[in-house]
Amino acid sequence: MQHAGMRRIGVMTTGGDCAGLNAAIRAVVRRAVGHHGLEVIGIHQGTMGLLEDPPRAEPLTLAMADAGLLRAGGTILGSVNRGTPFSFPLPDGGVTDLSAKIHAGVAKLGLDAIIGIGGDGSMRIMHRLMQTGHFPFVGIPKTIDNDLGATEYAIGHHTAVEVAMEALDRLQPTAASHNRIMVLEVMGRDAGHIALAAGIAGGADVILIPEIPWRMAPVAAAIRALRERGRNFALVVVAEAVRTAEGETVFAGPSAPGAMPRLGGVGARIANALEKATGAEARVTVLGHVQRGGSPGALDRIVASSMGVHAVDLAVAGRFGRIVVWAEGRVGDAPVDQAAGAARPVDPEGDMVRVARGLGICLGDR
Repeated sequence: MQHAGMRRIGVMTTGGDCAGLNAAIRAVVRRAVGHHGLEVIGIHQGTMGLLEDPPRAEPLTLAMADAGLLRAGGTILGSVNRGTPFSFPLPDGGVTDLSAKIHAGVAKLGLDAIIGIGGDGSMRIMHRLMQTGHFPFVGIPKTIDNDLGATEYAIGHHTAVEVAMEALDRLQPTAASHNRIMVLEVMGRDAGHIALAAGIAGGADVILIPEIPWRMAPVAAAIRALRERGRNFALVVVAEAVRTAEGETVFAGPSAPGAMPRLGGVGARIANALEKATGAEARVTVLGHVQRGGSPGALDRIVASSMGVHAVDLAVAGRFGRIVVWAEGRVGDAPVDQAAGAARPVDPEGDMVRVARGLGICLGDR
């Protein structure tokens, strides 16, 4: 049943990019235009597009929502992953509240609903915008880290895992050829979901994640045990948020103004420490943004498409303040405040950790 007066829906992507964003945009357009007969307005650069006067946006049509868009990486709408309209940075170093301009941008575009595709930070901003003015919002979760509360899967995670798994597949033969320890550093700002899943799928010998404190002694012992069994190489997967054995968080360098500190470099630190502890030669590979880019895998396309359709149906029904979720093999929804700031780290006693231990993978704690 269509919400009374519903004519025009806005859609935007916010936060870091990932594979599957365009698939979600495509699903929103095809459901809203093709089924409900609505207009869809694509908002450029997330909330930044709403701050401009006139707002930076364009109509999205069925003609552009073809299968090519389903396969495309990144986001055709652009994104922003720094700052917040409630404390927007000024050139003089101060901050100001621009949330009223966001609401004004929504009004100028004549939007009856906004579908926002974003991660935990984006959901917090959207939830707060709903509390400060007219902001008829429905959320779609995306994050390669898969650490957003309320949903088992977020758009982008599965493709990132596939990329990391393929890297392990390629590192294994060169590791064996040169009798080396290969350390693969993957993304995961606050959670180790990518490292854990890719490590299991890619046959890693050691997986280090921030949720499980690790020590060098068990890791070195696990690698020595491999050599004693006749294996001349080892594969180690490290989430970027893992601390060193001394408890230090490693940062890649200075961040842009308003951006979160950039993690990176812990893989090299651990590789050097492993060389000293085991006497074996170690090399490190940092995947970085390779995990975000490229065409989405099949499961991300399915999840993104399902979430896009459901988000439109929620908006049409006037069920704002909801976030689309994936749970128990199907799409559903939950209050957005269950995802706004509700982290979902790896459960150290959960099934995935149990599987890793059952396979004999060392997690560094025993």
